[in-house]
Amino acid sequence: MSIAEKKKPDNVVFNVANQTYEAALKPYATNVGAPVITATDTLAWKNRSINKVNHKVQTKYLELKAEYEKMMEEFEYNNLIFSAKFSFEPIIGETYHLYKRGNGESFLSIIEPDQCSFNALGSFYLNSDQIWEKTVQL
Repeated sequence: MSIAEKKKPDNVVFNVANQTYEAALKPYATNVGAPVITATDTLAWKNRSINKVNHKVQTKYLELKAEYEKMMEEFEYNNLIFSAKFSFEPIIGETYHLYKRGNGESFLSIIEPDQCSFNALGSFYLNSDQIWEKTVQL
């Protein structure tokens, strides 16, 4: 018998090495009338997922940026107050007022800005972590 006689048609699933028919063993349809196997279009899903991830990352970035700016502002206030002159020990939970003298030197006081004519820089509250928080914008 020649090779052409032994060759099965393309629509017949035949394993030449084992000399067995394997159509029933395949995980997909093998006959001519079976539905066409098409790849699922995942492009729309990918685009939606990419947009969601980009939005989430951008939102997180903006939150972290705002938190960083707030922390740096708090650091600047604390640095400004700790470099100012004061002759008393501030009490946690109290509000103090920062002023600037004519010579550029800053000082901390318990006197409120509306009770004096000093050049006020702001009012600050000493919280329980001993961190100064700005309370009044001037």
